[in-house]
Amino acid sequence: MEKLTTIDITKEYLHFSAAHFTIFSASERERLHGHNFFVSAAVTALVQADGMCFNYCQLKDSLRELCVGLDEYLLLAENSPYLQIHELGKNYRVTFADEEMFFLKQDTLLLPVANITIEELSYYLLQRLLEDSRYSSNPDIREITLRVASGPGQWGSSQWQNPQA
Repeated sequence: MEKLTTIDITKEYLHFSAAHFTIFSASERERLHGHNFFVSAAVTALVQADGMCFNYCQLKDSLRELCVGLDEYLLLAENSPYLQIHELGKNYRVTFADEEMFFLKQDTLLLPVANITIEELSYYLLQRLLEDSRYSSNPDIREITLRVASGPGQWGSSQWQNPQA
């Protein structure tokens, strides 16, 4: 019988601060505002003979790098059907409904998502984590759940199950 365990990584330093606005429809959006987003991961894996399942210090480092990559940026949904984003010199010109907004490129990240929500951010970060073969190609890792919170008690999560398992 296999011995599986789930390692939950929730550290105070796994967070990023970012500005965004959520788009509700073709004509309604939130005002630009910011959050301190928190990130956590739960990894279910096979426990090895040495009593460990994988080096989760590496996982903590990977999650920290993902957070640092989003910290102190304005996040824009590059795949939103309601935004038109154009480069204009050192700026992005963003059109939404009848609004035109300008953001400095150096302060802005375009993410390949439909909206900047905790649902989309959890999926985006999970996909970025899975780019690392230490997680995606490890047959002993059976499942990863990545969660993003925009405030206390408000989490979005995305889950991956290893097809090799």
